[in-house]
Amino acid sequence: MAGTLVFSEQREGKVKRVALEALTAARTLQSKVGGEVAAVIIGDQVADEAKGLTAAGAEKVYLAEDPFLHYYSSEGYASIIADLAKKLDTRLILMGATMMGKDLGPKLAARLGGPFAGDCVGLEIVDEGMLVAHRPIYGGKIMSTVKSRQSGFQVATIRPNVFPVEKQTSENTIRIERITSPCDLSSLLAQVQEVVATASSKVELTEARIIVSGGRGLKGPENFNLVEDLAEALGAAVGASRAAVDAGWKPHSYQVGLTGKTVSPLLYIACGISGAIQHLAGMSSSKYIVAINKDPNAPIFKIANYGIVGDLFEILPLLTEAVKKVREG
Repeated sequence: MAGTLVFSEQREGKVKRVALEALTAARTLQSKVGGEVAAVIIGDQVADEAKGLTAAGAEKVYLAEDPFLHYYSSEGYASIIADLAKKLDTRLILMGATMMGKDLGPKLAARLGGPFAGDCVGLEIVDEGMLVAHRPIYGGKIMSTVKSRQSGFQVATIRPNVFPVEKQTSENTIRIERITSPCDLSSLLAQVQEVVATASSKVELTEARIIVSGGRGLKGPENFNLVEDLAEALGAAVGASRAAVDAGWKPHSYQVGLTGKTVSPLLYIACGISGAIQHLAGMSSSKYIVAINKDPNAPIFKIANYGIVGDLFEILPLLTEAVKKVREG
């Protein structure tokens, strides 16, 4: 019996970091949930990635491979995981609160007839296996605590970068079992034929450990190179405030905030961002926040761990140069 089943999301054949974080969360709950921690990975030619899940805490890995699963299919993935959960009598199913997880999680819960908790930053098991989830609401102003009314087929998604990735010290035996889809994958009502991605090697915002964001204080799109240079020096992702996106300085995919992306990096550097509620809702859960703004009364300083009051056009080049020197040794 798999007490906890972790959906190990992969893109382009590589397991996402949040899947490993979900395995850590599952291990911390194992004593209360019971059974073993299992992972399921779905895709095409992803067997090598399945082996690595054991080192991250999976006691057994279920592998579903098929050419029709090369691209994500909510119908196909939900069918496979729901069928596996029923066979294993799984009590808890975890996955990342990514774009894929936000689509798959509720669909899976509906198929299994169980409760769903999304974008969780804390998880507990109480009573006789009931899930208690802690999740921010109202743009992060309030932390809500919700409790499941049943102990079977509970589904939850976890916010990226909240739970650590803990490698197992002991060498676990690699146990991989191949599974098949309960439905004819070639007859799915909707199939993704092609994914056209923008040509970019930049770090994905929602998974980045460090993010450097720019706002209205940059005064124009031509000055975003100051943010990009610092981000490159740090190996960070580049973000933008809603004001910068609305002005057309950056595409919407860069936007951090309530109507953009919610991020929880280890380090968030806000450059020329005043700190409107909309923006704070998307990044206030960052572990460390550094704010650079010439206005000492800017709201961003109220939540920042470190603040620099000054001209970002002078500060950012100096900061970038200092980072480069440190990295060069």
